[in-house]
Amino acid sequence: QVQLVESGGGLVQPGGSLRLSCAASGRTFSSYAMGWFRQAPGKEREFVAAINRSGTNTYYPDSVKGRFTISRDNAKNTVWLQMNSLKPEDTAIYYCAADTVYLAVVTSGGYGMDAWGKGTLVTVSS
Repeated sequence: QVQLVESGGGLVQPGGSLRLSCAASGRTFSSYAMGWFRQAPGKEREFVAAINRSGTNTYYPDSVKGRFTISRDNAKNTVWLQMNSLKPEDTAIYYCAADTVYLAVVTSGGYGMDAWGKGTLVTVSS
């Protein structure tokens, strides 16, 4: 089982940027597709981004497309989420997740993922 630890959250003004990191340990990182999800207070978990095992394919929902970029470095066992043009509605706890099936990361809503991190809080406010 892979273990995941997120970092990089914080307070940022609207229009600003943040880069989240997710460091993995345990089983071979390159065996997993990776995803970012978020959950705002009182709201359901939302899919944010996915990347396949090799890093050649990515997918985003319309809510973040063009503003967020997911990337990974298998040699560093790390996946990142670059977030630009942040809006107050992006405020949430952001979680990274791993699964051996890329399609599951994209379509499952996070259910049944092989591993989760504990999350990092992103607050977008002036």
